[in-house]
Amino acid sequence: MRASRAYAAIAVACAAVGFAASPAAATNGPSDVTVNPYSVHQGSTISIAATGCGHGGTVTSNAFPQASLSAGGKGYASARINDHATPGHYNLAVKCSDNAMVATHQFTVLAGRGAHGGLGGSFGPSDTDVAVGAGLVASAALGGAIFVARRRRAAGARA
Repeated sequence: MRASRAYAAIAVACAAVGFAASPAAATNGPSDVTVNPYSVHQGSTISIAATGCGHGGTVTSNAFPQASLSAGGKGYASARINDHATPGHYNLAVKCSDNAMVATHQFTVLAGRGAHGGLGGSFGPSDTDVAVGAGLVASAALGGAIFVARRRRAAGARA
């Protein structure tokens, strides 16, 4: 009789531990979604963090291709904004792989900026540059003419 009571007590203890552990293991869905930076240029990268997706998940938006959220207490993802995304406000959605709940967060896409590459051909040559170049071409032509004239004289003297 004592053995059956011991087995019953062990079964009740195991059941209590099992019921207490299952809510802790379950996730309540994504929460505390953060975006860095909040305002991002076209073609730049945005970082997303969310808690509550212990087994990872996905991040989707119209402004970038789907990104994977890493597993763990706090999941991270990064996504590259499309080069031709229209500037304006966008929403992203975080969905855990083990839960159907979705959390959203807003961010802003700014118009892309061109590179500042310096002068690099944006200005034509000045008058001084043209004069120096013309002088160099003329002196090369004069030197070539003198060389050819001397060769003709030397060739005529041998014949």
